[in-house]
Amino acid sequence: MADALDVVTRSFNINNKLGPKLEAAAEQNAILRIGWTNAGDPVPKNGELGLCPAIPEGAKIRALGTLGSWTAAFGKGGTFTIQGDAGSFLGAANNGNVITCERSAGNYAGFAMASGKISVLDGCGDDLGSCMSGGLIVVRGNAGLRVGGGMSGGIVVVDGDIGNDPGAGMTGGKIIVNGRCPNPPDGVVLRPISEAELADLNKDINDENFQIPNDSVCLEASDLSNTPTKERVVSAGDLSMIGLVPTNNSRNMPYATCDTVALLGERSESNTPIALPLPLFPVIQDGNLLANNKKNNSSKVVENQPFIVHNNPRNIDFLSLHIDNLVHATDTLSSCGGALIDMTGMPSMNAEEIDGMLVAIRSLLGLEKPFGFSDGVGRIESLHSSAAYHNCDIAVCVIEDETGISEAASLPLIGRSTKSNLANTYTESGVSIGFSASADDLAKLCAAGLKFVCCSIPADDYQIIADWLSNLHAELSETLQRLGLESIDALSRQNLRALDYETAAVSGLRLTGYERPLPHWFAR
Repeated sequence: MADALDVVTRSFNINNKLGPKLEAAAEQNAILRIGWTNAGDPVPKNGELGLCPAIPEGAKIRALGTLGSWTAAFGKGGTFTIQGDAGSFLGAANNGNVITCERSAGNYAGFAMASGKISVLDGCGDDLGSCMSGGLIVVRGNAGLRVGGGMSGGIVVVDGDIGNDPGAGMTGGKIIVNGRCPNPPDGVVLRPISEAELADLNKDINDENFQIPNDSVCLEASDLSNTPTKERVVSAGDLSMIGLVPTNNSRNMPYATCDTVALLGERSESNTPIALPLPLFPVIQDGNLLANNKKNNSSKVVENQPFIVHNNPRNIDFLSLHIDNLVHATDTLSSCGGALIDMTGMPSMNAEEIDGMLVAIRSLLGLEKPFGFSDGVGRIESLHSSAAYHNCDIAVCVIEDETGISEAASLPLIGRSTKSNLANTYTESGVSIGFSASADDLAKLCAAGLKFVCCSIPADDYQIIADWLSNLHAELSETLQRLGLESIDALSRQNLRALDYETAAVSGLRLTGYERPLPHWFAR
């Protein structure tokens, strides 16, 4: 662990030093060097990860050594050359960079790239060009399994042999292979490359010493009109059969104030925590919905409430990062309040690869801002253990992950995982539900031990959102008053009751009337 932390610290330091120099170097057409002393003596890097994210247009960087994962990710038009090997996710979410790796690259090179060019001169690992939508990847040497898997555009060229399942799940783009090519899976056709394609491709590669021969083969997606559509599985139930009851606390007077604030991101070191006026993160697609109404019809409750936003966040909002917006969302990382990385659509990553992703993202976000992961309830143990290991501020369990697990049944799963993985950490556990929350929903989930709730908004209308938040605050205060509590933090499982046998059976809550959990919850 100490070695991993040391590598992460060194990587952050390199990115912090490079940041202010990039714009100046681009204006002067200078090359920034990593892995050499000021006197020009080589000092090769060894394992540094997440280096040089979002290289701006015109900037040029040359690195020496063996670099880790997520190198030169989120490119914006610069040039990056590695004199050595690169780890996984080289040039991930590239949007204009020209990247050259003079030796080999790991898995997922060019993952989710949209434009630009990546050249690897000595082979690469599995999943080359996975989920790419544009750009050009050229690999000299062999490539691993699933080349071009899930790609929707762009061109992948491999001058060597490739592994099984080339183009699996591709819907667009082309894969050109000059070497052994296994039979493609269903949905992919293999054909000879045409002379016109060959001429255009060699022109794009633009290398006098390297030309694709005319006996190469081309893989592309076949007709997609017969692709079956899958019906989405939703969770079976809601929170309506869970009740809220007082304990031994006396009822508060109606005029008594109640604290509904949830504070997130309270680390041991200096940072910027976020205060939620309600234990709630409303989720919206576009933050402009909140900003455009600020002048004409502003609402304090909306202005002060952080949201989770997919695009155009305000400075208090969390930016949701997922595979569909990874290329462009990083443009606004520096101006948002925090980041939530949706792991549900991302490839499975080991600890080093997650570290690389976090170094790249947090170098753009700012180390003082809170961040976290979200994943499905079916992967709750993995989510919480990873969040704790990587010192996340929040971990969000998504109920609607197509497992069909209901909200009531998820409560003991989340509770057990929180106790075993997040105890003695500052990572706060939250949940994402598939409907707009009511005040009772917030109270029930907070009583179950969750710090906050993520949910959809009732409508894409500023005034409706403002009224919804105002009503939530008033109704949550009334609920706390009825229960005799002064703060949302005082809620506990003692305040919860299952109102029917089925809910008691799956949730482990006390069955109302019976006033204890069902016997099978005590069985060993």
